[in-house]
Amino acid sequence: MNKSAVVSEEALVAPVTVPEVTSRSPASNAAAAGPAYIVLGGISLSHFLNDTMQSLIPSVYPILKASYALDFAQIGMITLAFQFTASLLQPMIGHFTDRKAQPFSLAIGMGFTFFGLLLLSIAQHYLVILAAASLVGLGSAVFHPESARIARLASGGRYGFAQSVFQVGGSAGTAMGPLLAALIVVPFGQPSIAWFSSIAFLAIVILWRIGHWYRPQITTRKAAPVHADANGPGSRRVMIALVVLVALLFSKQLYVSSLSSYYIFYLIDKFGVSTQAAQLYLFVFLASNAAGAFFGGPLGDRFGRKYVIWFSILGALPFTLALPYAGLFASAVLTVFIGFIISSATSSIIVFAQELMPHRFGLISGVFFGFAFGIGGLGAAVLGRVADHTGIAFVYQVCAFLPAIGLLAVFLPKLPKTAH
Repeated sequence: MNKSAVVSEEALVAPVTVPEVTSRSPASNAAAAGPAYIVLGGISLSHFLNDTMQSLIPSVYPILKASYALDFAQIGMITLAFQFTASLLQPMIGHFTDRKAQPFSLAIGMGFTFFGLLLLSIAQHYLVILAAASLVGLGSAVFHPESARIARLASGGRYGFAQSVFQVGGSAGTAMGPLLAALIVVPFGQPSIAWFSSIAFLAIVILWRIGHWYRPQITTRKAAPVHADANGPGSRRVMIALVVLVALLFSKQLYVSSLSSYYIFYLIDKFGVSTQAAQLYLFVFLASNAAGAFFGGPLGDRFGRKYVIWFSILGALPFTLALPYAGLFASAVLTVFIGFIISSATSSIIVFAQELMPHRFGLISGVFFGFAFGIGGLGAAVLGRVADHTGIAFVYQVCAFLPAIGLLAVFLPKLPKTAH
């Protein structure tokens, strides 16, 4: 009774199932059929478009800071308004869709991002900027939990691979935002943000089509019974493991947030580079982040997620410790290694958590995606205040030790093979 739950794929996504599978388990049928690559590609492209628009917010911070005389604490509050909205709502949305899936909610949620970008392009007051950032965060809250479920449904049993394909779209979009900001927003100013609403409209069209694929998968069939596995970790070990995974995600996301929110200012302050050049350096880091997110999931499928988590968190530590003392070119090289190594943990952390509580897939996805956003927002606000009082260089000296939290991975249990 105190053992972790191991369920069939039917129970994992209940009440979302694949109706045509009746004579054998959904998991075995999915594995035999292989991944639905068109659906995976569509949801990854949507993630790319979604996160491209979201990453515009930190990319235009220098413009907003100069135009409205904002300090670093106010910049951090913009990040908090965007990410904390998503953090609060994602677990609730995930819990709701565990009970009743909504095939077209992704397209509707993208509408909030659409209006948020339009509002940000015309905002003239700080409170309006916060409201626009909150709308974009609301769109993210709707998008992530249910799109992660769709990626798993289309995985063909290759869960780490599917999660990586899904994640790489978001990571690539996050990397593209600063590049587009350097090419479009910096030369043409804040009103040019409205042009990116066309990206939101394209995402709405794609997600509406995916909704048509998703709708036949939804039934009102009663969830399959949950069976205990004698080889699985007990409920206490499961809770400890979830806390550890949250702590690991904290160390990863807070460090990434420190770079995505303030790396531009760090380069400008320390090396005197232009805003456009600093955004290109940020693009280099975020692009390596996207590459690491792609490779981490398949490696977890092959070698075990716990080993990938160990490598990806602790492996970045030597490079983060060296970054505050490096020159401009060396900093760019170090951020490539940091981005690639530390982001390879993302898929493994999320899939590991999903396998610990497979009967609460939407809730777990919402908690972890939401926590990632919330930690990033809260961390950005705190780091902004620290930067105001001590200088931006000191922030990176402190954050350099965050990957050491990866030592907590020693407390992660060994999952039974059926979980993989």
